[in-house]
Amino acid sequence: MEQLFSSEKLVLCIDDMPELITLVGLILKRIGIRVIGANDGLEGLAKAREVKPDLVLLDLMLPKMNGWEVFWQMQADEQLKNIPVIIISVRSELMDRRLALESAQANGYLTKPFAIQDLLVNVERVLAQAA
Repeated sequence: MEQLFSSEKLVLCIDDMPELITLVGLILKRIGIRVIGANDGLEGLAKAREVKPDLVLLDLMLPKMNGWEVFWQMQADEQLKNIPVIIISVRSELMDRRLALESAQANGYLTKPFAIQDLLVNVERVLAQAA
């Protein structure tokens, strides 16, 4: 797979499963994207403020602060509100997807477990739109 982005993009993956963060990092590295991780909502919000990533991959069910709280705090923060967010969740109901995409206006929604190709397509689409 070729590197798609000329300057290295940074993705923050906030998930309480370290192995998922590692997997996402391995997948996205192949297309020239660097991934850093956070294992709970508080750590994720702090890292987002610290590094200002190009994209956040956000699990909804997190310890210390759930994903929705992280999302709304990002939306309320002038420094973070324009960072695109793709929700990654085990919740597959249509209502959850609609809430994320229509009401909250997240930039994408992936259901765990997701196909590698779905991750790549969504990340590439969102980063291209943000460029």
